[in-house]
Amino acid sequence: MDSEELTTSFAPAERLRREEVLAQRERLYRFPFLKKILDSNPNLMMILNRERQIVFASESLIKYLAVPDMDCLLALRFGEMLHCAHAVENRAGCGTTEFCKMCGAVNATIESQKSVEVTNECRILKENGDALDLQVWATPFEIEGELFTFFSIQDKSSEKRRRSLERIFFHDVMNTIGGLYGYADLLVESVPHENEARSFAHSIFSMTESIIEDVQAQKDLMAAENNELITNNVEVDSLAILNETAASYRAHQVAQKKVIAVAPDSKAVRFNTDRTLLKRIIGNMTKNALEASRAGDTVTLSCHDREDSVLFNVHNLSFMPREAQLQIFNRSFSTKGAGRGLGTYSIKLLTERYLKGQVSFVTSEKEGTTFTASFPKLT
Repeated sequence: MDSEELTTSFAPAERLRREEVLAQRERLYRFPFLKKILDSNPNLMMILNRERQIVFASESLIKYLAVPDMDCLLALRFGEMLHCAHAVENRAGCGTTEFCKMCGAVNATIESQKSVEVTNECRILKENGDALDLQVWATPFEIEGELFTFFSIQDKSSEKRRRSLERIFFHDVMNTIGGLYGYADLLVESVPHENEARSFAHSIFSMTESIIEDVQAQKDLMAAENNELITNNVEVDSLAILNETAASYRAHQVAQKKVIAVAPDSKAVRFNTDRTLLKRIIGNMTKNALEASRAGDTVTLSCHDREDSVLFNVHNLSFMPREAQLQIFNRSFSTKGAGRGLGTYSIKLLTERYLKGQVSFVTSEKEGTTFTASFPKLT
């Protein structure tokens, strides 16, 4: 073991000589299932020894790093393999600087040696200035009394960058649309009532409101899928939500030549939930029903009180074919063509994951289609 003059500010500095790690690999070759485990896993994988050095590497990892073979990685540590900027700051290598205290990969490896499976996020700043965002998994195992670690990596860098760009995009777009909305409002106020141009001004204002709603809905959907959406529960009135939704969609282009009605037996139930998400859910249910309806049809909204929940129903006269019923909540499925299909998917996602409710539907050629969203009466 080559440990002379090796110091550390965090993880143990001791490491085996290359010949010793090679001997470990030769012993592991007697268990061919280990290599099969590595190469069959979709993530990038390696086997580390107790000193956190690479003994085995999967074919996918070798290809990802663009190195000729496994020998190029033998006896290296994780940060050294990825050319981490901090791995060269101390002679003892990866894991031994003060910066390494915050490294998810080093911490996962150390924790796994206590016979636990660990998952962490890991951010690497490379010597060339590039940055990596990784998800890592460390799972301990023993062979002939010797401790090793299965170490798995998933590169999240492109996903992280995409999400960062999305946040910037939505921020900039909302700022621009916000300015357009302000000018549209001023335009409506400045045009005399008797002037024919006032109807055009109102149309511009309504379309701007619709764009803002669509952008915000897409922003919330992405946040919901990434588990980043934060709910804000307040007391709401179920009937007020229905009336607001009906009024909003009566002016929508999708409601042209169609009727939106609120059922007279609807009940005003006060309960706690996220008002914005609830309106988005009921709005999407209403929009989907309108899109499925023919000219002259009526879409009916209703709400009802149950012992421990509040039910919202949206009914239209159209029948949903069986092939559509089987796919209706899938993310990209739509009866309206390619590039659609987020409406019913977002209804289910927001209702069940964030508002702890349930979504269902019934459809028949005689009665049409009714979507139901039920929400618990939170206190």
